[in-house]
Amino acid sequence: MKKSTWGLVDTFFDKYDLVDHHIKSYNDFVNNRIQDIIDITEPISLENNKYSLKTGKVFIEKPFTKEADGSKSMIFPSEARLRNLNYSAHIYLEMALNQEGEENPLEKVYIGELPLMLKSDICHLNGLTTEELIDEGEDPEDLGGYFIVNGSERAVVTMEEIAPNKIILERNGEVEDRRAKAVVTSIKSGFRARISLEYKKPRKSGVFLRISFPYVPGEIPLVILLRALGFTTDQEIITSISEDFNYQMIIADDIQVSEEALKLDPKEMDGLSKEERNEYLQKAAIKYIGNRVAKGMTEEYRIKRAEDVINNYLLPHIGITNDKRETKAIYLAEMTEMLLQVIHEEREPHDKDHYTNKRLRVSGDLMEDLFRVAFTSLTRDMTYQLERSISRGKELSIKQAVRSDVLTENIKHAIATGNWVGGRAGVSQLLDRTSYMGTLSHLRRVVSPLTRSQPHFEARDLHPTQFGKICPNETPEGPNCGLVKNLALMCNISEGSDPEEIKDVIKSMNVLEE
Repeated sequence: MKKSTWGLVDTFFDKYDLVDHHIKSYNDFVNNRIQDIIDITEPISLENNKYSLKTGKVFIEKPFTKEADGSKSMIFPSEARLRNLNYSAHIYLEMALNQEGEENPLEKVYIGELPLMLKSDICHLNGLTTEELIDEGEDPEDLGGYFIVNGSERAVVTMEEIAPNKIILERNGEVEDRRAKAVVTSIKSGFRARISLEYKKPRKSGVFLRISFPYVPGEIPLVILLRALGFTTDQEIITSISEDFNYQMIIADDIQVSEEALKLDPKEMDGLSKEERNEYLQKAAIKYIGNRVAKGMTEEYRIKRAEDVINNYLLPHIGITNDKRETKAIYLAEMTEMLLQVIHEEREPHDKDHYTNKRLRVSGDLMEDLFRVAFTSLTRDMTYQLERSISRGKELSIKQAVRSDVLTENIKHAIATGNWVGGRAGVSQLLDRTSYMGTLSHLRRVVSPLTRSQPHFEARDLHPTQFGKICPNETPEGPNCGLVKNLALMCNISEGSDPEEIKDVIKSMNVLEE
């Protein structure tokens, strides 16, 4: 290897550590994402909105431990290992309980502990020199990036998943079968909604394009959903999907069959103007969805429930308000044209194993999921405690209503056992200390969520797009082969960017109109 190449490698490792992806992600979680989760959590209201709980800033203190005599002392990782303690930070949140018309001052309330990643910003070891690390009983060569829970070192492994909020086109069976589907996993604030649009030969219904999304049993015709979203005229539905005549004929057939499925009353439609007819069709489409999601309920409730499901569970990453329905309809129309192009062999389906279509979720992302669920549990418990105090006529106190064990135990239990939210197991593992190289390897591990009992030949294969990102050599033998991987030595995971910043840059280039 040339001298200049060695210099490049040295420069890379001067800037980045082998576990930088975990530490940077965890720092972002602590410094930004915890506050964001608290800010978007629905406010607590009690006794028909007579009382409301207001939250403010979150404060995170460096690790300390309470001794038997009540005194507090700083705790370092070496002591946590020896005494089988948790190396965790203490979280305080500004809160105020207000009655109607009141505006009480915010007070800092202790809400629980957060397991702390070694060498992160709020770790005692961050910024210490080699001599200071040795004095604290730490190995200067230890890069951190793991947690200490009950005295055990636990590593959170990187999880591989299909890219969210991106349309993935798949072909079902052979080309001659003319069956395909477009899938998008829409994620907003931790909620994952899988939307699947499928093209298949019609059975009894005679509909080619059918769509499924959460909280709607089975599949519904795409045309009915587009009507419910605001595409009321036949022309609007057809032209929004494609300008290709062959595709338009498929949609026209679907429109004809879908109108039969709506069971429209000819008597009610007689004498209606064009605008009134369109409004009638949109209402009929919403009723059709309402009959699926709230069968047997009153008509008013069915319509309200259908609108709530469309707003909250159909492509939530686009938005969850009424004014986003047209944008969702346009998105689905684009998705439909892409699917029809696959059917007619004008577009190739996506390769799910291509690394463009994958995302790696590191410590900060996984801790964010965990904290969101734990904080929701805490707010529910607080609501229960405060309502119980009101029913017993006691004086309300926020500090007494907050049981810090709820948050602490939820997070600690997940890291200690590896059983994460969403039913995933093995997310956190006992850190491999067989050798120094074994430890580094463990901290750079990437795990696929696919089941080990199935062959998944293509997923296990080494894909050309993994070059420079995934080590081609280091993977276990047996059922985990190709599903448990390791990052290449000079691979560095980017953290993503704020979408609003990107929009501002695009607007400044006059690509989008204001």
